[in-house]
Amino acid sequence: MGWELKFKNSVKKDFNNIGFLESAKIMKSLNDFIENFSEDQERILLKNGNIKRLKGSLEGCYRLRLRTYRVIYEKRENELIILVLRVGSRGDVY
Repeated sequence: MGWELKFKNSVKKDFNNIGFLESAKIMKSLNDFIENFSEDQERILLKNGNIKRLKGSLEGCYRLRLRTYRVIYEKRENELIILVLRVGSRGDVY
């Protein structure tokens, strides 16, 4: 069984602010991300900077870089769920 992608309710507002075309591109990238998600893939993305462990008030969360957008997510290993908390431009999501 693979990882499942879930969204916090407030992410809908984030997508509305981004617009339909960009939201569709982000969703495709997120689906590709979750389809290929594994510990090895995560290590590669952490090493090349596309994923970053967050600190401070967002400790325990991760940032995924998708072009000019950032996806803040929480990884729930015991449930195999990636919960998306925020989506937006770099200045808006932190």
